[in-house]
Amino acid sequence: MYQGVIRLVRLAAAAALVALLEACATPPPPAPGPRAALPRPAPAQQHDAPGQAADEVPPSPSSPERPPAELLGGEVPREFQRGMASWYGPRFNGRRTASGERFDMREFTAAHRTLPFGTLVRVHSLVNGRDVDVRITDRGPYAGNRIIDLSRAAAEELGMLGLGFKEVVLLVPESTPEVETAPPPARKPVRKPRRTAPANRQ
Repeated sequence: MYQGVIRLVRLAAAAALVALLEACATPPPPAPGPRAALPRPAPAQQHDAPGQAADEVPPSPSSPERPPAELLGGEVPREFQRGMASWYGPRFNGRRTASGERFDMREFTAAHRTLPFGTLVRVHSLVNGRDVDVRITDRGPYAGNRIIDLSRAAAEELGMLGLGFKEVVLLVPESTPEVETAPPPARKPVRKPRRTAPANRQ
């Protein structure tokens, strides 16, 4: 009986050895490789307005084109004079000008001392860079160091209603005849009243 037990133990040990050898002979499972990158979803299309894609936004309407700045009445202008501009309006509205026309402060007209009546003049502001084209219909100005008097409409176009005076450059068409720029009117000397000596009291 003792030998039978020994045989069973040996068989069990041999079976365990065989199982161990088989386990060692089995190749290990392959190591996990790098994971394939998943494709990223395309970014959502941006919209500037509901239901409208960014690339479908219509261009903004262009501002109306201004007439070429280098032309004045169809001619190339030349600089004529620099100085101060003023304006006149309601008090003279409806009166006859030196040319015989009725002054209308809503029209683009001006007064100048020497330029012929009907001359087109471009008035360029040295303060804000604005331009306005006026027609000479009157004479003046006759006060201070001003070189031109503008109608109210022209002054508003230059943005000078609040200031009253503005430094400008006058441009005239190349065909305008050469005329002298009259100096401002001379101021009359103010006469001081003479003091009479008090009568001698006796």
